[in-house]
Amino acid sequence: MHNKRLCICCSFLVCASHLNLFGASSYSSVGHVAEQSQDLQTLFPSGILKFVEIMVNILVLICVGAAQASVAGFTSLGGLGTGSFSLNSAYSPFEGTELREVRELDMQFTQMRAPCVYGGVAFSLAAAALTLVFLVVSAKPIQQLRMGLLAGECAFNLLAGTAYVTAVGLYLHFVSQVNSTEVCKRRERLYARRGYTSMNCVVQGGDAAVGLFGVAAACLYFASFVVCILAIRTVQAFRSHAAKAQHSPKSNVRDRSIRNHHAVHRTSESSHNVQALATLV
Repeated sequence: MHNKRLCICCSFLVCASHLNLFGASSYSSVGHVAEQSQDLQTLFPSGILKFVEIMVNILVLICVGAAQASVAGFTSLGGLGTGSFSLNSAYSPFEGTELREVRELDMQFTQMRAPCVYGGVAFSLAAAALTLVFLVVSAKPIQQLRMGLLAGECAFNLLAGTAYVTAVGLYLHFVSQVNSTEVCKRRERLYARRGYTSMNCVVQGGDAAVGLFGVAAACLYFASFVVCILAIRTVQAFRSHAAKAQHSPKSNVRDRSIRNHHAVHRTSESSHNVQALATLV
């Protein structure tokens, strides 16, 4: 009977010591997980902003094409000036000399607006592609990020935001100049005779949408610039802290003494438990 009690108590003490060791290791693993979660919280807003920037660039691209198609007229396929009917191709409200005049005016009008279309498409595609590149390259833990990459990302965000503001202003200014030409006014009068008042010489809804999404993209890039500056500061603080912890002998001696103190404490506690067990037995 005494032997059974002794075996049960010894098993209990061994389990308790193992639980103590596991508790210490789990504490360190919890600290590591907390550090990783802090890194994710630092990098999470930047990734979300880049994803939204790509979506807004795609919306700008769609609005540029839609704006050109909406003012292309009956005799210009999609605003490209190909000379075929694009709107209600089975029926044309114009005939004879009027048809030839409208076709010529549509061709001239779409050619005058061509720099807006090609420039807007090229700019939005380039911005979306570069943003996607930075999104993929920056998808790393905070300790693996390079300062040169972060500096380049900050410069790109600042330049992209400034370029979007400038591009929106130039786009709307160029559209207003095209709408104030004699070609646009003659075209508007010809379409108005047949009851088509949508072909007027004012800024259309598609052009306004291009400006709206362009300003939204500029705001997003400026916000990404601020987040990038904060990320640089976080990486610098992380590396300086890691370097101090690695090269500081006092901290190493302190950590070693703390570990030795815990080991001595656990050993004395175990011996005390064994003595208590012997007394009970």
